Amino acid sequence: MTNHNWLVTEDGQYTTFGNTDVQAPERVYRLYRFLTDLEDILADESDNSRRIQKITPLVRQLLTSSYWLQMEYDPPSAKTGWSVKFLYREYEFPLTVQMVAWAPGQVSTIHNHGTWGIVAMIGGEEKNRLWRRSPTAEQPHRLEAVDEKVLGPGDIIGFTPGAIHQVQPLGDEPTVSFNLYGVTDYKTRYAYDVEAQTAKLF
Repeated sequence: MTNHNWLVTEDGQYTTFGNTDVQAPERVYRLYRFLTDLEDILADESDNSRRIQKITPLVRQLLTSSYWLQMEYDPPSAKTGWSVKFLYREYEFPLTVQMVAWAPGQVSTIHNHGTWGIVAMIGGEEKNRLWRRSPTAEQPHRLEAVDEKVLGPGDIIGFTPGAIHQVQPLGDEPTVSFNLYGVTDYKTRYAYDVEAQTAKLF
């Protein structure tokens, strides 16, 4: 299987970018170094698409070099069907760094994140259904499906703040991913109900 880097924008379109090869570092690329490099990129680059393209190679380097991170997840909850384990939390640290696991048979809401995000697949296969807003006077929250992308281990997908998707694990194994998100604008983060053509704030 060939690894890919994907970028999804608010129109539901996706493009591939960058090189997925990872050069072995001279020393272990640790989480604290990654976080420092991440903050430097965010301070120097304001465009979300370019941020994603600059950060993605560092995510690959982190997960390859600090391999233990790939094992730092909790099994999906029997009650919710998913689990979240934070890898780093600090007072007034605005970014989200976490491992997420989904049980087979689960389907997420249709949603955006209200910020840029990067998801690196570690285990299992996951279908991402991509949507875009297509409002009318009668249905201001109307959505239309655009495409779908199946991700496997080694694939990384980045989302701009307005990108809309729905996640569904495939097969009989849980999916496991490394998820990284910027500062959420909760005024723009929604979950969507396609049948009712309504949206609600998170």
